[in-house]
Amino acid sequence: MSEPEAISPSNENESRLEGIARALGCRLSTPQGEQLLGYLALIGRWNKVYNLTAVRDPQEMLTLHLADSLAVLAPLRRWAAQRASTETPVPLRLLDVGSGAGLPGVVIAICCPEISVTCVDTVGKKAAFIQQVAATLKLANLRAVHARVESLSDGYDVVCSRAFSSLVDFTAWSAKALAPGGVWLAMKGKNPVEELAALPSGVDVFHVEPLAVPGLDAERCIVWMRRK
Repeated sequence: MSEPEAISPSNENESRLEGIARALGCRLSTPQGEQLLGYLALIGRWNKVYNLTAVRDPQEMLTLHLADSLAVLAPLRRWAAQRASTETPVPLRLLDVGSGAGLPGVVIAICCPEISVTCVDTVGKKAAFIQQVAATLKLANLRAVHARVESLSDGYDVVCSRAFSSLVDFTAWSAKALAPGGVWLAMKGKNPVEELAALPSGVDVFHVEPLAVPGLDAERCIVWMRRK
């Protein structure tokens, strides 16, 4: 069976992306829409050599990659606005743990140029891909690190993950990377009741936020956490 063609900018894909963004209350500029579709095209090309993602169908990429990642933007912006109202505004630093092909880190970097995004992954080819994305799409606010997250201690305001590991492991492994007053943002499927119950007393779950992803008939949520 031949591999499907990588997704590319077209009127149909642009319209579908615009519809997804509109449903999520997320405004995209024309350049941002082009960058998002260009990013998926890069995933498609690199997937022919490196196994960046198991999703190969171009249309599934729009839903399972872009829509799923775009769904986090409105909640992230709300948290950032609340933070800015109570603290001296400074540029946010976000760490995407176990970023893989750059989801959601690259999407956040494209749509939120005011946020400095670092994607960390233990697989060198995945970190190299994200560096290539940053160079090709001219994303000055995006960088990749080939390392274990336990080795990072730079102090990020938001440490996020998408289907990375259990909440216990995620918070434990990334604890040194979280800045004072920072938050963990874990993208999950169903409300992870058992994982929440297993968290240590030093981790405060202050919100479990359900997400509705356009075109995806599956449960999604964000688990917001911070240090007690």
